[in-house]
Amino acid sequence: MLRNAEWWRWVGSPVSIEPRPIQPRGDLAEDEKATIELFRQASPSVVHITSIAVRRDRLSLNLLEIPEGTGSGFVWDDAGHIVTNLHVIETGNTARVTLADNTSLDARLVGIEPDKDIAVLRVDAPPGKLRPIPIGTSADLQVGQKVFAIGNPFGLDQTLTTGVISGLGREIQSESRRVIDGVIQTDAAVNPGNSGGPLLDSAGRLIGVNTAIVSPSGVYAGIGFAVPVDTINEIVPLLIRDGRIERAGLGLRLLPDDFAQKLGVAQGAVVLDVLETGAAAAAGIRPMFWDHDGDLRFEVILAIDGEQIRRQDDVMRVLEKRKVGEKVAVTLLRDGKQETLSITLQGISRSMR
Repeated sequence: MLRNAEWWRWVGSPVSIEPRPIQPRGDLAEDEKATIELFRQASPSVVHITSIAVRRDRLSLNLLEIPEGTGSGFVWDDAGHIVTNLHVIETGNTARVTLADNTSLDARLVGIEPDKDIAVLRVDAPPGKLRPIPIGTSADLQVGQKVFAIGNPFGLDQTLTTGVISGLGREIQSESRRVIDGVIQTDAAVNPGNSGGPLLDSAGRLIGVNTAIVSPSGVYAGIGFAVPVDTINEIVPLLIRDGRIERAGLGLRLLPDDFAQKLGVAQGAVVLDVLETGAAAAAGIRPMFWDHDGDLRFEVILAIDGEQIRRQDDVMRVLEKRKVGEKVAVTLLRDGKQETLSITLQGISRSMR
């Protein structure tokens, strides 16, 4: 314990109040320089999207714009097309796009593809204002590759996170409850607000659209998913041209898998109903029915063009690679026997296969 004299001598000693000198750090590491340059080049292509609902005030009867949610997106081309997730904008009546320089632009909807959770918007911007994002490919990705996500998590715009590709060929459920396959898994931090933003490779090219996370709390837990760019690059031009995707199908409805299992069908897709004027009906496929003895009769799709069908989502997975007018060989289990029919695919609505 300090004595009084020692205490006052210690308190009265001079204390430095000058800032400490800064230690020179030297040059940045090469990978840091590369990341900084990637962000500088890519961030002007990334936008902040606000979904807006229009409501009428009950007292004044004035129309009010109420923000419903936020997310991310990116510039697709010089014409003003913006790509994002459908779930980012679906709850609003309109959307507003904020560019990297904080310019705010009203957006109009061009087209949607619920089966892939993709939406295309369009903004009117002065020439040279927009910087389209460079497009890469997802066909040659490898687990362990570095990836970069830019977006607006929790409204914090122009946020960069880094990671690696953790897995390939994953499956997630889309907004239409259908399976999106070939999905990229990453450990780059993806949080609410990142949805619709780009996942980039180390060359700054788009390789996926950040779409979903797996987390019990709803925030980042080390597992994020992105729809692969090859899927995006196929869908977006069609949405720009037509506003929708015309699906090739058989013209039938399938029984949900859990009900099929209750009927004792472990593998295959059970035909529930058939469009009377559709391709399946023309080929002789029958809907589910009760026979004269009171037995439930149904047909089960086992394969399409030799690709095995284990569940109803497999039917869509096979047919989405085909085009309207193409012929496919459908192998059925009918009355206990296998039979193969040739069917010419037709354009279908979303409730059909």
